[in-house]
Amino acid sequence: MASYASPLPTRTLMKCLMKYMFMRPNKLRCLSSCNTAKGYSSSTSEASTTKYFVRKAHSNTSTSRHYDSLVQCGSLIEDAQQRNVLHQFSQLQRTLQSYSNSVYLKESPTPKVETKRDKTKLQEGKNKEPRSSKTENEEKEERPPPPPPPPKGFYIYGDVGTGKTMLMDMFYSHVENGNKKRVHFNGFMLDIHKRIHQRKQSLPKRRLGEMVTCDPISPVAMEISNETCLLCFDEFQVTDIADAMILKQLFETLLKTGVVVVATSNRPPDDLYKNGLQRDTFLPFIDVLKEYCQTICLDSGIDYRRLDKAGAGRLYYLTSEPDAEAFMDDLFDELALRQKSVAGPLVLTVQGRKLNLQKTCGTIADCTFHELCDRPVGASDYLEMARVFDTVFIRHVPMLTLTLKDQARRFITLIDNFYDRKVRVVLLAAAPLEQLFVQSGGEDDKDRELLDDLGLTGAAAERLTLFTSEEEIFAFQRTVSRLLEMQSEEYWIQGDRSHGKTHSDT
Repeated sequence: MASYASPLPTRTLMKCLMKYMFMRPNKLRCLSSCNTAKGYSSSTSEASTTKYFVRKAHSNTSTSRHYDSLVQCGSLIEDAQQRNVLHQFSQLQRTLQSYSNSVYLKESPTPKVETKRDKTKLQEGKNKEPRSSKTENEEKEERPPPPPPPPKGFYIYGDVGTGKTMLMDMFYSHVENGNKKRVHFNGFMLDIHKRIHQRKQSLPKRRLGEMVTCDPISPVAMEISNETCLLCFDEFQVTDIADAMILKQLFETLLKTGVVVVATSNRPPDDLYKNGLQRDTFLPFIDVLKEYCQTICLDSGIDYRRLDKAGAGRLYYLTSEPDAEAFMDDLFDELALRQKSVAGPLVLTVQGRKLNLQKTCGTIADCTFHELCDRPVGASDYLEMARVFDTVFIRHVPMLTLTLKDQARRFITLIDNFYDRKVRVVLLAAAPLEQLFVQSGGEDDKDRELLDDLGLTGAAAERLTLFTSEEEIFAFQRTVSRLLEMQSEEYWIQGDRSHGKTHSDT
């Protein structure tokens, strides 16, 4: 695999592109089948490689046969733990073919917005109601029997690069059910917060002196339950207190209304939101997750992304190297020749905000770390960039010390979202990839101000992940692993959208 130490010239990358254009169809089919659905996709809108794979090659086969074919053509290495996960997926795959959660939706009443006046009228009505002549036992006999419990989903966790996402996507692509969605957890939570905000905005205006009780979370969960009966999440992680506070109620409603959840994560359930702010209120969610999902540990000890793969040329440069910027400029110019536009600035509109990018050309963006991570941008901005661009240059990435926690969090989120949407990156950084994140530095003025605002003591900074950067240290292992894979020829080819493949369709 090509890395930051490779002396290969820029032209190697263009040779890789030319090789792709003349690749034999059978080899291309095998290569594309290794990459399964990415992004917030549904049964009618999956990643382009999955569309081809499912329609052409394995529309009626099991995930195990799919796995066998990839092993036989040399795209995968036989792994006993992966095989065990696929075996457990097989039964759920068969169950979901004829599954609908409509029966559970009928059992769950639709939450309503109630005012103090509504509650008073309801109580008055109850007081006036004549008592039923039927006994309690007679009423129970007339009620239909409750439906059986919904199928259990899966929560798959393990170290980076062990194949969790690949297996989940393989399972997802073979489930023949029209009501399914596959989404990165970041994108899912952004959608949830957006729906909650819209529901709050649509509430009737409160009259003077009137109390309004609003529960926007359950109705939003019901909306999703009506849209899908299978939800597949990649990178299930909880680092935000706003997410942590709504997850129990959200997922309790989803799961009780028969939505089957399959998720991947680097953390076991008990470690989710570990040492997070107000974690006690989050703990009931873990119990709900364990009740409705079978937990599987997939940890063979092998990071398959680190195995040798054909490199796509020079994609990682060091700022200390002479002419590093010139090499990147040449690569940008060569890629820009294939675009049907001229280089210039671009303004993206994200949720009413403006994201200014100084240098773009068609589906290529040439950015600095400051533009992407050193100002208040987040997952929604990166998702929009992933929709518009297939290649992003990121220049002047500094050594990420603990003092730069905010920037490190954004960089991790950026790479997660780019990787999920197969966006190609070219990096210019202050240190080799394995040495980019440094566990030094520490509490800064922002931390001290936040401690004061929250009314916490200095001891909290030694325990809470908000201040210790434990989550960033943990997550950066995934970032390094993904960036290594993103330098491979296979990844570069899969991310090419020049043949009409865009993620606006996913």
